[in-house]
Amino acid sequence: MNKILVANRGEIALRIMKTCKAMKIKTVAIYSEADKNTPFVKFADEAICVGPPPSSESYLLGDKILQICKDLNVDGIHPGYGFLSENADFTRKATEAGITFIGPSPKSMELMGNKLAAKETVKKYGIPMVEGVDEAIVDVEKSLIKAKEIGFPILVKAAAGGGGKGMRVVEKAEEFVEQMNLAISEAESSFGDGSVFIERYVGSPRHIEIQVLADTHGNTVHLFERECSIQRRHQKVIEEAPSVILTPELRKAMGKAACDVAKSCNYVGAGTVEFLYEKGEFFFLEMNTRLQVEHPVTEMISGLDLVEQQIKVARGEKLAFTQDDLKINGHALEVRVYAEDPQNNFLPDIGTLEVYKRPTGEGVRVDDGFEEGMEIPIYYDPMISKLIVHAPTREEAIEKMTKAISDYDIVGIKTTLDFCKFTINHAAFKSGDFDTHFVPQYFSDTSVMDNTDTNMQEIAAVMANYFVEVNSEKASYEASPSFNSWSTNRK
Repeated sequence: MNKILVANRGEIALRIMKTCKAMKIKTVAIYSEADKNTPFVKFADEAICVGPPPSSESYLLGDKILQICKDLNVDGIHPGYGFLSENADFTRKATEAGITFIGPSPKSMELMGNKLAAKETVKKYGIPMVEGVDEAIVDVEKSLIKAKEIGFPILVKAAAGGGGKGMRVVEKAEEFVEQMNLAISEAESSFGDGSVFIERYVGSPRHIEIQVLADTHGNTVHLFERECSIQRRHQKVIEEAPSVILTPELRKAMGKAACDVAKSCNYVGAGTVEFLYEKGEFFFLEMNTRLQVEHPVTEMISGLDLVEQQIKVARGEKLAFTQDDLKINGHALEVRVYAEDPQNNFLPDIGTLEVYKRPTGEGVRVDDGFEEGMEIPIYYDPMISKLIVHAPTREEAIEKMTKAISDYDIVGIKTTLDFCKFTINHAAFKSGDFDTHFVPQYFSDTSVMDNTDTNMQEIAAVMANYFVEVNSEKASYEASPSFNSWSTNRK
């Protein structure tokens, strides 16, 4: 593989290109008019503008991107995350065009991309799942009978869902029919698929995911877990590896389950199997068939470059290690730095990076795609960077992250840095006694909202909803016509 087109932008595009450069592989960047002068475009060996700023007119133009690949004699495509990364049709067309897609097969994407299909696929491996129905609901009244058998509260979920869309918690039977119809309507408008199903509601879960890696020779390993329970609006904001609550026995069991999920769909490449964990039990949630935003914490504790491994697998190479060769080294933390105002309901705060100075030091890594003086564009996810630290222990990692956040100098926009510092130094986080409800439970500052004109609040809320829907990792996938950096100094 001599030349790779990176079908993405920002920090993940730059991060992929740096690994390619280290492997002596030429890179091609595609960019929208809004990204013309960004670092990833300048770093690439070749760069082609694919259209106006909106992703539907640029980064989601699969046919145009494939034509660029043909024109420039590209060997492979790395999709990063978001945009076309989980688009089975695009993957299929790339393969048919003789271009290597650095990721799983279209079939694997399709099986794991639908929650009901995924549940059916993994069933034969005995993967633990939350009690519920495993088929789309067609009769709401009959499903109420099943809901009563499961016991309230129950969770209504969209089969094709993501990002919390098409999801409803139903507390009692009297609310079931109304909430079910609302979930179906939202699923149809968000995904073009109104299929929903029901499960027992897991009230206080941890969100723990396992990184898997599989080659084309039948070898599948896991690279341990990531703790992803600190979320807001169903989007992760802080991740760490390993999880403070997993025993070696539980880690082994969850790792085996994750590998079995990968085997169930003949998975190839890097993927992530997500689980809910509560009171000593874990349950399969879904599989993400791509590189995750939070992959750096796994790289830090495993010593592996996941993008390098993806490329090697795509070239047909065998994994150069077995499960027994893999060991956890220390502890890693990642915080996502967003251009958002945490004290104002995390509303986007778009503007210019008047001052932008990264933290440095041993075990400190910044994956970003911006430079001082650049504007944060309104068209995409408002993530500025990912700040990652690595240390021998969790306590030392928290201390190192606290200092790195203090040393991260960003002026011109509001960011989530202070929120991240607040979180990692909270007693619940330090003790490890937290779940996915951490933000609403411990972070509440309404003073800004109380002093804001009501009409302005409504306008801001509408804009915030727009940004969340258009710019989330899943939204990029949904908007499809058919459906960052590696340094020790988003999706």
